[in-house]
Amino acid sequence: NRRKSKRDTVLKNFLAIDTSANYLTVVASKDGEEFSVFLPDCAMKHSPSFMNAVDEVLKKPSMTLQDCDFLSAVVGAGSFTGIRIGISAVKGFALACGKPTLPVTSFDVVAYNAVGEKKLCLIDASHGFYYACGYENGRVSIPPAYLSEDEVLALAQDGYALCAATDLPVQARQTVQKVDPVQGLLGAVKAKSEAGLFGQLEALYVRKSSAEINREKGE
Repeated sequence: NRRKSKRDTVLKNFLAIDTSANYLTVVASKDGEEFSVFLPDCAMKHSPSFMNAVDEVLKKPSMTLQDCDFLSAVVGAGSFTGIRIGISAVKGFALACGKPTLPVTSFDVVAYNAVGEKKLCLIDASHGFYYACGYENGRVSIPPAYLSEDEVLALAQDGYALCAATDLPVQARQTVQKVDPVQGLLGAVKAKSEAGLFGQLEALYVRKSSAEINREKGE
């Protein structure tokens, strides 16, 4: 048997959260076992629901934040308020416990649970627009962008499989591959931690908020 390295041990246990969408996902891993709490409809209620979900998922394996080797949060794209809630909470946990952090994007959550070599991961941005990021053979091929439905469908014609974690109003939604947000988050965290992609949690805002846009217009 291969002797375990320090890296094998260090990356075993973690807590990860996703507050970037209407749903809330909290997952934990302890000694290879995975645990989760998923609330499918949590729009505008992440703040009061978040701590209870964290407590619930940590109780399942009798785990504490100190038992975690690192902490992770989805940094966007998605809900401006939700992203800030998740990042702030995990930053606080990490500071209090002296743990490293791992940033994961909402596109990673989709990409690491979708089938296919060429994927366009989508998040509904309303009014016929989407936040999108393309992946090819596990690497980002189209950086995060704000695309119209016509642009999305053009990329689908170019061979990109459309993928999302929620239902989308896109015209060709019957062809959109819907992924499991829980398994997607677990897959993304494990893959990125194994690659050593730790770092600061900084919000990924593909587009300015409506308030910022209106302020710039002088409204």
